[in-house]
Amino acid sequence: MNGLLLKKDLSRLIRDAEHPAPGTGLNRSLGAFDLTMLGIGAIIGAGIFTLTGEAAAGYAGPAIVYSFILGGVLCALAGLCYAEMAAMIPVSGSAYAYSYATMGEFVAWIIGWDLVLEYAFGAVTVANGWSGYLYSLLHRSLGISLPDTALRLCKGPWETVTLASGAQAAGLWNLPASLVVLLMAAVLYRGIRQSAWVNSCVVVLKLAIVAMFILLGIGVISWANLHADPSVHGLASLVPARTVVQEAGRQVERFGWMRGGVLTGAGVVFFAYIGFDAVSTTAQEARNPRRDLPISILASLLACTLLYVLVALTLTGVVSYKLLGVSDPIAVGIDQIVALRHWSPMAQKGFTFLVKLGALAGLTSVILVLMLGQTRIFFAMAKDGLLPWFGNLHRRHRTPHAATLLTGGFVAVCGGLMPISLVGKLVSIGTLLAFTLVCLGVPILRRTSPALPRPFKVPLPWLVGGAGAASSLWVMSGLDRDTWIRLVLWLIAGLCIYFIYGRRHSRLRLECGARFEPVEAEDTE
Repeated sequence: MNGLLLKKDLSRLIRDAEHPAPGTGLNRSLGAFDLTMLGIGAIIGAGIFTLTGEAAAGYAGPAIVYSFILGGVLCALAGLCYAEMAAMIPVSGSAYAYSYATMGEFVAWIIGWDLVLEYAFGAVTVANGWSGYLYSLLHRSLGISLPDTALRLCKGPWETVTLASGAQAAGLWNLPASLVVLLMAAVLYRGIRQSAWVNSCVVVLKLAIVAMFILLGIGVISWANLHADPSVHGLASLVPARTVVQEAGRQVERFGWMRGGVLTGAGVVFFAYIGFDAVSTTAQEARNPRRDLPISILASLLACTLLYVLVALTLTGVVSYKLLGVSDPIAVGIDQIVALRHWSPMAQKGFTFLVKLGALAGLTSVILVLMLGQTRIFFAMAKDGLLPWFGNLHRRHRTPHAATLLTGGFVAVCGGLMPISLVGKLVSIGTLLAFTLVCLGVPILRRTSPALPRPFKVPLPWLVGGAGAASSLWVMSGLDRDTWIRLVLWLIAGLCIYFIYGRRHSRLRLECGARFEPVEAEDTE
């Protein structure tokens, strides 16, 4: 195997993170509140503001509530495992670093490459949603009619746009998505302290908006929207009957409980729960990571799961799930709430504008935190020699500026070109794969390194870790075949990069190279 399964020494890994060489360490400036707000900033946004509508309209219907509950339970298992790993191994690489210590370099590379799906493409998904809400704000709330060229610059070339004349045309480039990504990259370039401050301000605003949506929407929920039969109010009737639909030239089954229904809906919206994972990537920028990381991971996960369930119930109660297959489902819900409450036109416009502005702010913080996580993953991989350039820090800002520039450019281009329906599922399957390996890593380390200090311990590690890994794989099984094919192709591309560059430049492998190189026969002549 020539060192493919070579593992990092845990003691050295922790020592290098806590006592880096002069000029190579990140700035430790984040407390428990900052970390929790980063977690909420990443979690609250994508699932509520973008993918809830798609998952409800295409898979689960009002039973999207159950999809969020299923995702929350799964994340509780994974969250406990992340909390133990992050407190025990407080380094910026997150699941990549944990896999390096438990399963070896080859698996670590796979999960590090997989995390690009989770963070970079996650930011692409949210940037698409941000663009949709901006258009809704301008067109529906402010009454601004955009010319045809501007409309086509709000969608990528694989999406269709309804022009002012009512005709359909292909998009050109999702310019708003690209611009917001570049703006967040500029914030990240300046420093972690500034990034955390911007995120905290935005999180307070969007939590207030989400609370207003729930409180106003609950009062006008229609049972007819939630149930196929309005006379039946049981929770089981939230699940639409199994239906065969025509899709891409073939017949597929939709709705119900299993594949194509609630289970697939959980896989689609699961992307929304990656916020606590992003928290773990900031371990080397936390003042007290051993104490604060477990607190922030679990607190942000618990609070956001509750909000997700309430928003999903409210949204599918005020609007028929069949009308939610759009990039801005909350905007559709808000329009319906103010119409049902018979507010004055001025009050309707004011409230709708406020909520959509809050949605834009919320999605902005998600983009910020996801790109933050991606830059720290690239930083950790470059420090190990598996990637070039990205381990360098800016002299004044102490940020991984090369990784930030690459991530910003890559996400801006993909956000301008790729549709949300494509990247959303890729993000979910990438996240689930990362969760699987982290959940397996906890019981493995309990066996291989039982004496290592653990500030936070998972109860019943073999049961929790095994259940977390199994449930992640179960939800992955609910995703469609095309998503699995894209995952395999992505991993194959990553393996090519590893064997061409990463394996040859791995610092750990070079340090131990003598063990893996064949011994040449001595010249006896």
